[in-house]
Amino acid sequence: MVTTPTNLDNPCDNLTLRKATRYLGATYDKTLASVGLRATQFSILQRLGAHGEMTITALADMIAMDRTTMASNLKPLTRERLVTVKTSEADRRARIVTITPEGLSRMKAALPLWREAQTRFEERFGADEAALLRTALEAVLQTGFTPWAE
Repeated sequence: MVTTPTNLDNPCDNLTLRKATRYLGATYDKTLASVGLRATQFSILQRLGAHGEMTITALADMIAMDRTTMASNLKPLTRERLVTVKTSEADRRARIVTITPEGLSRMKAALPLWREAQTRFEERFGADEAALLRTALEAVLQTGFTPWAE
């Protein structure tokens, strides 16, 4: 028989958050599949569409992702010619990401599907509750942790 220490019987914020993230993320992934995007890819294209070109580091910071994971997420988007990644002329160490016309078109095709997923979630969870959840989760990002600091 395996026994668990009593301190692990308490709710785990990380596990609860990850479970909810996987659940909701899979819902958005399924909704966006018909246009060939995953939710993370849509978010990247949407950020680039709204803010223009930026460094991989700035994009990763905007999405709260470490730079290495962002670079990995950009590879399929680059292969599909939805984004370009080029060395910065100002700083040869920096890589600049730009959404292509094809990427903008794909993001626009995905937008109604994303809105559909958003609406379905807010209908089931509650629009006010969803707004409060977004506010609470944004506050998590201000807790002072530095998960990707080198």
